[in-house]
Amino acid sequence: MIAASIYTVISFAFTIYRYMVIAYILMSWVPQMRDTPIGQLLERLVEPFLAPFRRIIPPLGMIDLSPIVAIFALYFAESGVAYLLRMLPF
Repeated sequence: MIAASIYTVISFAFTIYRYMVIAYILMSWVPQMRDTPIGQLLERLVEPFLAPFRRIIPPLGMIDLSPIVAIFALYFAESGVAYLLRMLPF
């Protein structure tokens, strides 16, 4: 019961962060949005997570595939946390 509650909170946090990454990606289509306070907040929260993926995966012309890989990494991390919570003896 406790593990399910913890997983619900963690899953919600992962979901919110995924939406933040998606919003940050979409903001790249409208450069003026990154200059807003929300854009600057998203940049401070999301860019440190995306930076390692950008160093590993080079852009293909004008297309940056690193955020897609980063979102998949978030899904795998969430799955790993769920697995670890199932192993706890609550």
